Amino acid sequence: MITETTPQAAGSSITTVAAIRAQFPALARSEAGQTVAYFDGPGGTQVPQSVVDAVADYLLHHNANSHWSFPTSIETDAALDAARRALADFVGGTPREIVFGANMTTLTYHLCRALAPRLGPGDEIVVTELDHQANIAPWTRLAAERGIRILTVPMIPETGGLDWDAFEGVLSLRTQLVAVGAASNAIGTINDVARAVSMAQGVGALTFVDAVHYAAHSRVDVKQWDCDFLSCSAYKFYGPHVGVLWGREELLAELDVPKLAPAPDAAPCRFETGTQNHEGIVGAAAAVEFLASLAEAGDRSSRLDCALAGLHRRGDELFEQLWQGLAEIPAINLFGPSPGEPRTPTLGFTLGSMPSGEVATRLAADHAIFVSDGDFYASSVIAALGVAEQGLVRVGCACYTTAEEIDRVISAVRSLAASENL
Repeated sequence: MITETTPQAAGSSITTVAAIRAQFPALARSEAGQTVAYFDGPGGTQVPQSVVDAVADYLLHHNANSHWSFPTSIETDAALDAARRALADFVGGTPREIVFGANMTTLTYHLCRALAPRLGPGDEIVVTELDHQANIAPWTRLAAERGIRILTVPMIPETGGLDWDAFEGVLSLRTQLVAVGAASNAIGTINDVARAVSMAQGVGALTFVDAVHYAAHSRVDVKQWDCDFLSCSAYKFYGPHVGVLWGREELLAELDVPKLAPAPDAAPCRFETGTQNHEGIVGAAAAVEFLASLAEAGDRSSRLDCALAGLHRRGDELFEQLWQGLAEIPAINLFGPSPGEPRTPTLGFTLGSMPSGEVATRLAADHAIFVSDGDFYASSVIAALGVAEQGLVRVGCACYTTAEEIDRVISAVRSLAASENL
């Protein structure tokens, strides 16, 4: 295996892009005689064969409901326990702190219901303008139901970052919870989560971190961040459509979560309503194993450290190539932090006054390049940038993205601009 060294983990190495790509059957797809280049990862990555195999193996050979005494049920219990261990390693927590659910949005609404009895008139919740609506709307709904005030930290459109002075200004002893995204799914900004958590703790508030976009690109570490809750979604890091909620065990154990009376009353199972998506949970664990397999040595946690550090470095290189190439096209407007600033390899841009959906359609039809368009449920970001009507074109790099594919995007956008006399 050809490897590349990573300065973040001296003596370690990660798998080459070519070896990674060989594990993704979707990358063989062609459209109009061209191999597809997938840049839609921020909305959901492609899936390696190992994840598909894990899901199929569970469904074909171990499929059962849980907590019974026959072999396939016992095997299901073991698979779910193994998945909790895998996701605990992924976020830096413990297995008893891992909750599975349909998706991050559903889990966040569920957590809101559990927190509701603690909150009432006079209390405040802080959200940010830079966040996905899944980390804004549930708290806004909770506020409306409980007479709570919502305060919003603005973003700075010119930099794509949060206004930290304003952040400090909205906090008070009335603040009960701060909800912040680790990274923007629209423009790639990486936030200083540890700083936000420290500020929240300074006024005695709980913290909730949306790591859905961040988790595919950088190492999540709930201990280092010292947050109270964190969510992510396996389909953003090469797994199936399953949501994950991490919470401090003592909070998961004591919150007034809505549940059926016969259901388990111990954390974390008391947070999981109904029969879970067992095959999806098994697939989520396989996605973690896939990421860990990109590094050669050590236990799973240390291999995840190395793999995600290496992928982040590669992403930075690809992003700089993308930014510099697109910046040379006169009609392009680029949004978010520039190369060298804390960010994921996800870029939002506009091309003249063309609707983002038209740009995405032309790139797919003429060049077999798949990109996202619109607001990506980050509607407050898009509004702050002044492009709510036009929307953004979003290009996201993943572990399987190559420098040649970046060149394809740049060339295709340049060609489109020329054809429209932009």
